[in-house]
Amino acid sequence: MVKVRKSDEEWKSELSDLQYEVARKKHTERAFTGEYWDEETPGTYVCVCCGNTLFDSSAKYDSGTGWPSFFQPVSEEAVETREDRSLLMKRNEVICAQCEAHLGHVFPDGPPPTGRRYCMNSASLELKARDEQSSD
Repeated sequence: MVKVRKSDEEWKSELSDLQYEVARKKHTERAFTGEYWDEETPGTYVCVCCGNTLFDSSAKYDSGTGWPSFFQPVSEEAVETREDRSLLMKRNEVICAQCEAHLGHVFPDGPPPTGRRYCMNSASLELKARDEQSSD
């Protein structure tokens, strides 16, 4: 996978203010405010920064948290995790493997078959609906 590297100024010019703050500065959108927390359209979720395919809607579920949640990425190579000790707690941050955009965090309280909850920020994602994908 080819890594995407851009300057801070380039990211600022390409992303909305919210996308930049969340994806590049590791902020978190408020629960129940993001575009995709209750989205049910079939498709794939890609990184808003680089277009890397991250999650399929078939792995999305309602976790009750107010953020889009998935029990697995499209592949283990699509995302990476890093230890996050911010906010006086230990969590596992999820980033895009291609451009290192902050996506959210993964927790060990998800449903079968993985038992994982990838709790993502809508601002870091873009949904490519199945009907849009077939016309590309």
